[in-house]
Order: sequence, then structure tokens, then C-alpha cells
Amino acid sequence: MSPSEVRVTLPDGSARALPAGATGADLARAIGAGLAKAALAVRVDGQVWDLSRPLADGMRVTILTDKDSQALDVLRHSSAHVLATAVRQLFPHAKIGFGPPIEDGFYYDFEVERPFGPEDLEAIEKKMVEVVKADYPFVREEVSRAEAKQRFKDDPLKLERIADLADGEVISVYTDGPFVDLCRGPHVPSTGRITHFKLLHAAGAYWRGDERRQMLQRIYGTAWFTKDDLDAYLRRLEEARKRDHRILGKQLDLFSIQEDVGPGLVFWHPKGAMLQFQLRRFIEDTILERGYQLVYTPHVTREQLFLRSGHLPLYAENQFPAMGAGEGEAENVRYRVKPMNCPMHILVYASQQRSYRDLPVRLAEIANVYRNERSGTLHGMLRVRGLTMDDAHVFLRPDQIEDEIFQLLDIVELVLGRTFGLAYRLDLATRPAKKLGDDATWGQAERALEEALKRRGVTYRIDQGGGAFYGPKIDVKFNDAIGREWQGATIQLDYELPERFQLEYTGDDNRAHRPVMIHRAIYGTLERFCGFLIEHFAGAFPLWLSPEQVRVLPIADVQAPAARAVHERLRGAGIRSSVDERSETLNYKIRDGETHKVPYMAVVGEREAQAGTVAVRARGAGKKQVVLPLEEFVQQLQEEVRTRSLSPLV
Repeated sequence: MSPSEVRVTLPDGSARALPAGATGADLARAIGAGLAKAALAVRVDGQVWDLSRPLADGMRVTILTDKDSQALDVLRHSSAHVLATAVRQLFPHAKIGFGPPIEDGFYYDFEVERPFGPEDLEAIEKKMVEVVKADYPFVREEVSRAEAKQRFKDDPLKLERIADLADGEVISVYTDGPFVDLCRGPHVPSTGRITHFKLLHAAGAYWRGDERRQMLQRIYGTAWFTKDDLDAYLRRLEEARKRDHRILGKQLDLFSIQEDVGPGLVFWHPKGAMLQFQLRRFIEDTILERGYQLVYTPHVTREQLFLRSGHLPLYAENQFPAMGAGEGEAENVRYRVKPMNCPMHILVYASQQRSYRDLPVRLAEIANVYRNERSGTLHGMLRVRGLTMDDAHVFLRPDQIEDEIFQLLDIVELVLGRTFGLAYRLDLATRPAKKLGDDATWGQAERALEEALKRRGVTYRIDQGGGAFYGPKIDVKFNDAIGREWQGATIQLDYELPERFQLEYTGDDNRAHRPVMIHRAIYGTLERFCGFLIEHFAGAFPLWLSPEQVRVLPIADVQAPAARAVHERLRGAGIRSSVDERSETLNYKIRDGETHKVPYMAVVGEREAQAGTVAVRARGAGKKQVVLPLEEFVQQLQEEVRTRSLSPLV
């Protein structure tokens, strides 16, 4: 091959010769005019590049168009630059932070004199339209550290970022029209390729996520390749706003977070507590049938326990500060509230001699743990500091791993699939950068999980580096009613903690052996799972979960005794019932029941009182009602609760 040529490999395995210095854009043109017009970026040996970067000999190259998921990140990253371009034109003194793509959109951080208001966002979006129409090319340059400092001498946030760059690291800057930014890229060829975008809102964000640093203004936006995709996303956002668990939680009187106590600490009101109670009872009944044993462990422990487990060195930033010693203890003894239960359950296992015949030992606890999450990350029930975990730890022999994983996947299917009707997928999360133990042990654990998934015959994805610091895990991700993805159950395989605590069981050879350990949670935390359920069902829970299952409505005061008798019969049958005896019209009472999303309203008028019937109105059925004998109504309610039906049976 001539030195004036480079040869690259295409996705189909074919080779293409190009002049030396040819770019991704040149390759797209060489393949065809249609591809050249559609091309947005290139994937080069697994990395996404701008079309304008020269290709080297031997590279494997894929042209990315709007059909490729990675191209959407490039579009959104470029949209963030268009946003910054507009802000700098309208607010010339704004200091520039970071502007990455994120799931479903992008953001950019700015240090400005005052927060951005709705009128500012409107003006910025209009200016972005002008930047797009100008069709500025995104021009990439590689510069020296000295040159980068000179270019951004008036941008202290960028200068700080430059100081963080390692010696020898490539420093690149991008220019689009009047705006220059320190950025790794990649970007679409020009601003004109960004046509379907919307600014969403602005919020405060600490610089680099550090509460000790200055507060910046973060503008969030979204960008899509088509107007239909943008419109569909905005409709989903509107639906999500209607389902916001914080709004519905207040409307339905489920929970609150009190300023007097502190952020991230949830008060479960009676109705919310009933929701939690039903979830607890369901999961506890489920696992007790499968050989689990319940334990309860202290909320605080001497700090040494978490030093021994390895949690404190790797998890200290998420733990609350240590407390002083108790009366009569040495001054150097300190206590911590527990952020997780595993060391406690390990001590229960280690409290007696175990035989190979005893294993698996399955210890479960719905326990309160406490994590010192940053205040800026807290979000209603979805991100809290006080967590209620449906936690369990299984101690088992290595030859029992596969069967135990199968049983756990059966529980996941029962709870998420059959009971809540959720579609879910599995991720195999592998070793992270910060981890306990050696690579050989991690390899053994990863192979064990992957082999179990393969033998199970399920599909799964690899989440590279997503494991816990003590072991790989299977993560369950599920989608809610409007298509959003949530983190659910997790199954973690751990060889490290049994080693650290020198756990043993006596084998059939009368020798000591080391067990392995599975950490598992099905709901995850009850706070997060309840927050999800509120949004998934929009507060209209299935009958078995509903805090108030039936509201009995007398038409007039004269029917109040008959309505109370219906209520008592329902309550005696295990149905959560109430009577609305307020001096309001029937229509008002019905509207109030609908507002509070009560599954059934049982109307008692003169005819019903005399005949021993009720006029039943199911939630969401409009004005339709059916008259049933009271006993038949009770039986149908009990069946709906027993089967945990997602749809009304009455």
C-alpha cells in the first residue's frame, strides 16, 4: 500500500482505501452521497469521534447516523454547546461549567449573578434557534496546556478543569461561531443539525457536586432527531408531572418530609404506613415459604465492625459521622449508625457452628439503615437518608449457588412479573474500579453468576464496572406505566466478606470450609419502591395494596345506620373500609372518593338498606354502578385481594 493511503475496515469486514489524512466525512462520501448527507459521527475502534478527525491506517470504522443510539448522545452533547453559545451571547459574563449529555437530554452549568427564570429560558431558547440557523461548524483543535490556559483565562471553572488534566493528556477545544469551549467532544458536524430541542427547567447545582463549593445554575434540555420523538417525550414528561409521587403523596396523605427533622427522612402517615405494611407482609410471607428466617439487628454498632467488613474505608462518605463512646467505654471506642445490614447478619451466622447440612442459611430483615446522601441528590421517597430495606443474606456452599440464583429469580418473577405485571430485564454488573479482593476471586464470582444466567436461559446485558465493591451482581431493571426505567431487585455474589470474617461450616469431610454469601433485595428500599408504585399506578393502587379499599356512602342521614352496618361487615371480612357520614351531597362524596382514588364506593340508599344490597361504583368506571347483595360484594372483594388482581373484579 502506498504511504499516501490509509486502509480502514468497515462493519461488514470489507476494507476501504482512502488518501492519507482522510476523515470520517471523506469515508462517508466515498461510500455514497446518501450516507454522506446522513452521517453525524464515526465510531473508531469502539470510540466515537467527530466526522472531521483524520483516520489512521488499520482502524475499524462505523459511520453513525440518526439510526444509531450513540449518535443521540452526540446530538445532545452538541445541543449543550448550542445552549452555552446562546447563554454567553445573552449573558456575556456567565462563567461556564460542564455540559454533558444525560439520559433523555443534556444540561449545562453556569455561574451567573442571579438564578435563571422562565423568561430567561424563553429568551435563551430563541437565541439557540438563531445559533442553529447560523449553521456554525463545530471545529476541533488540540492545544497545549499553556494555550488552553490562555484561551480560558477569564473562565475560572475551566481553568480548574485544566489543572485536573493529567500530564500528556490531549487537550481539545471546540469552536462553534462565537463560542469556544474546553471539551473532549465529539460533536455533530454543525449547529444546523440540531433542529428538535426544548429547554425544560433550571435548578441550582453545586460546582462539581460539592456542597462546600459555589452554587451554579443548571439548565436542563432535551434534543431528539425527529419532531415526533420530541413531542412524545414532552408528553411523557407531562404525564410524569401528573404522577409525581411527591404531589400525589401529599394529595393522598401517604407521607411527608418534615423540615424540623431533616431532608431525606420520611414520615409514613397512616395510609402510607398501610401501603408499606402490605408490601412487608407480602414479601415476608413469600420468603418464609421458601426457607428464610427473620432476624432483627441493632441500628448502631461499634465502628470496628465496618472497618473489618471494608465498608468504612470505601463507603465513609456515605456514612453519618461517628458517635462517641458509651458510658464506661474506652474513649477511643466510636459508634456508627448502620448503612447496611450485611455485617450484622454475618455475626448472626457466625454465632454458632454450622454444618454443610444446615446450608443454605437464609437470614432476612426488613431493616432501617441510614446513609448520609448529599442534600442536593435527595428526591422525595426516591433518594433518601433513612432507608427501609427488604434485605436478606444467604450463606451457602459453592455448589448451591446456581439453585439459589434460580430461586431468587423465581421470587423476582413472582413479585415484579406476576404480581405487579412489570416488564423487566437483567444486567450482570461486573467488577468496579474500587473493590475489595483480588481479580481471581472476582473472576470466579462473575463466572458463577454468568453461568447461572446462561443455564436459566434468560437474556441479560453486561454492565461493565457496575458491581458492588465486594462482588458482582445481577440487577433487575423494570419499566413503569409510561416507559421510564427503574432499578429494582439486586442479587450480589460475595466471596470477600466470608473471607474477611473467617466464616466457616463443617463439610461432609469433617473439615472447615468457607461459605459464599449472596446479598439480595427484591424491592430494594421500601421508600423507593413505594415512590415508584405511586407514580406507576398514579396513586390508584390495586385493591390489595390500597390503604382505603371501600368507602361506604349513605345517600341520606336516615341510611347512616345501614351504611355503618355495611362498613362493619366489610371490616369483619378483612376489608379496609370507611363511612362518609358528612353532611354533603352524594355527588360531592363521590367526587371526593375519586380524588382520593378509593377502589370502590358502596352507595347505600333506601332500597339498598331495605334489600341488604349495595350500589357499587368501581374506580375509573365513571357513573356506571352495579347493585349487588352485600355478601356477594364481600366475596368478590376477598377474591380480588387474595389473587392480588391488578384489575377490578366487581
